[in-house]
Amino acid sequence: MMQESSSRAMRLRDWLILQIESGQYPGLTWHDAEKTLFRIPWKHAAKQDYRQREDAALFKAWAVYKGKYHEGKDRADPSVWKTRLRCALNKSSDFQEVPERNQLDISEPYKVYRIQSHGGKEGHGRPETFSAGQLDTPPGQSSKLHVQFGAKVDANGGWKERADSGGLYEHPYSTDIQTPPQGTLADKDFRLQVCLFYQGQLVQDFTTSTSGGCWIRQCPALGEDEHLYGPSAIEQVFFPPVEAFHMPASVCAAMARLLAHLQRGVVVWVAPDGLFIKRFCQGRVYWNGPLAQHRDRPNKLEREKTSKLLDVSIFFQELKQFLQGGPRPNFEINLCFGEEFPEPDQSKDKKLITAQIKPLFIKNLLRTIQRCPEEMKAQLQDPRQGQRQPPVSPWADSAMILETHSLAPS
Repeated sequence: MMQESSSRAMRLRDWLILQIESGQYPGLTWHDAEKTLFRIPWKHAAKQDYRQREDAALFKAWAVYKGKYHEGKDRADPSVWKTRLRCALNKSSDFQEVPERNQLDISEPYKVYRIQSHGGKEGHGRPETFSAGQLDTPPGQSSKLHVQFGAKVDANGGWKERADSGGLYEHPYSTDIQTPPQGTLADKDFRLQVCLFYQGQLVQDFTTSTSGGCWIRQCPALGEDEHLYGPSAIEQVFFPPVEAFHMPASVCAAMARLLAHLQRGVVVWVAPDGLFIKRFCQGRVYWNGPLAQHRDRPNKLEREKTSKLLDVSIFFQELKQFLQGGPRPNFEINLCFGEEFPEPDQSKDKKLITAQIKPLFIKNLLRTIQRCPEEMKAQLQDPRQGQRQPPVSPWADSAMILETHSLAPS
């Protein structure tokens, strides 16, 4: 390992090439014969087979070289070492990440970077193609959405999803959905506002009108049945054609390639206890929101798995704290398609394709609170405090508040 006393005149480019050529770090290798692309090991510290000595060696070496870590003196922190090198790579004009060549879901994951020729532009590279490395299933694999749901057809021709794990709300996908389950909110209160963005530019603003949730996906190909992959009761939100917006040709091409892998998309819905999502597309999807595990590193949605993105009970706890002077509750969900998100050194507006999802009920409730906070604070006090009866759904309490204030849809 290169020590701190080494010459500090060496740039990251020269230092990293030296490490690649040394063969000292397993997995740090050239990716092509021309030596313009290289692989850098990228194993997550949370993996069971993570070995700090081997898997963090390169990141530690850079920290030592820069004088940010002194063996035996400073506390070892592999995540900080990794973040430091990643930020250095992203800020340098000598390197450009090649996301479509990354392999992050294998036993020995790695990222691929291109060494730029002198004069290369600084900043994050945009995907050139989206290959199997960006997908979680082999390209070309086809299975219909209702099969992926593990759904069954009832006697009336309706669809019903089986929850992936115990305790999850069984969301009905029926061709004749009219009202939510008994004891929950009125149908209008299950609406969602869905905004789609291309590199930070708003390209679609859609509000659902039923309790069936929505299906965010790529528009079907010409002549293809738009209901081929599942039930028609779910409102569909299509990504608009990239050609309709003024963007560089290279960015449009990259988006078009990404959209090709988003045909099966994601399904989002509101249930009495929160907001849920299920991913079906081959292209990876990342997110952040109130229940996200990480705030400064990527959160990936697993394919064909129901994930809870917002918990109503937690929201109301935070809402009461907000009325007592605490921070405003976070209820917005952000999705990022095909690119890791969130990242501390790159804003959401730099990502190719993103979506923002808001439960309309919560949005309206917070707006009402801003208009008359004292009255809302009184109504949010639990009138059953001290009684032993089980509380009703928080959504039911909220429905009463909404009716009291006669909120109009935004």
